Amino acid sequence: MVHSSQFTVHSDTIGVVLLNLGGPDSLQAVRPFLYNLFSDRKIIQLGPPFLQKTIARLIAMLRSKKTESYYRLIGGRSPILDITNAQAKALEETLNQFSVQGSASENSELLTPNSEKSPHPPFVKGGRGGIKVFVGMRYWHPLIEDVIPQIYNDGIRRLIALSLYPQYSLATSGSSLSKFREVATKYSMEVFCTPSWYDHPLYIEALVDVIKKGLKSFDSELNVHVLFSAHSLPEKFIDEGDPYVRHIERTIEEIVKRMPVKWHLSYQSKSGPVKWLGPSTDEKLKELADRNIKNILIVPISFVSDHIETLYEIDILYMQMAKDLGINLRRTDSLNTHPLFIEALKDIVIKNMKELGWTE
Repeated sequence: MVHSSQFTVHSDTIGVVLLNLGGPDSLQAVRPFLYNLFSDRKIIQLGPPFLQKTIARLIAMLRSKKTESYYRLIGGRSPILDITNAQAKALEETLNQFSVQGSASENSELLTPNSEKSPHPPFVKGGRGGIKVFVGMRYWHPLIEDVIPQIYNDGIRRLIALSLYPQYSLATSGSSLSKFREVATKYSMEVFCTPSWYDHPLYIEALVDVIKKGLKSFDSELNVHVLFSAHSLPEKFIDEGDPYVRHIERTIEEIVKRMPVKWHLSYQSKSGPVKWLGPSTDEKLKELADRNIKNILIVPISFVSDHIETLYEIDILYMQMAKDLGINLRRTDSLNTHPLFIEALKDIVIKNMKELGWTE
């Protein structure tokens, strides 16, 4: 179910909705989830528009059994909703724990419960009504188109949509935000969208932290290569101006500024006959093995929570491949509810509120 806090909504409560892909919550949900995914022409165009859903239904039917077998290996369902709900709960709690000391002027100080000075601009708990954080998924429940009416019916009239894809692509953030705007415009609300935050300092620090911990899991950090593995995209997107690759590279640049490492970039999770971004992660592992590189730390750079791409594709498929290649492959922890990651989301929300004049 969608995360929902217990406090009463007031007229000045500010809403935040975290947008993500979603995933099947049971094996029976795999086929309809795939249908929803392949029905989205922003991801892939299947023939002329009037045939999109028909072809999507066929693909979902043909792929469902194999995909179900992958989900069986990770517990029979995607954990992405549980994790995103936990992220929403942590974000809501940290946003609502602050109070204003003195006036809400530019020079006022926010104090934490430990009386530490906060760098954030002051606000009164998002207004006296506080801040309520929701979860909206693009391809499985709770769907964006179901959550927005719920938010409106709860009495919220100011809403920030925060995409949980750090690096913008039309196929990820673009699709989710497009659906959000399509639904939100039907309701009388002030809305604001945050499409990307690929170089946010606290997000980068969270990645640096999990990479450092991952490196320490090896006997020696000196001979470890870092492999950043991003979700792939059809090359056509990039050729048409999609900034995704540029954002991925910028995220990596910011990481290596803080901790120089020997690193490589590859792309995973491609599907379909069109040309996708490369090199693929499996190709890169073979290349590194040929170069006699034995210790690799893989970083799922475009993912902020565990789901099938980390738990099956990396932890099972690539781990076995690496073993066969004589590679000692390990993976960083996903950010999930990492404190620095939650702080990054909080900082984004607070800055959005200030820019919008939603502070008091």
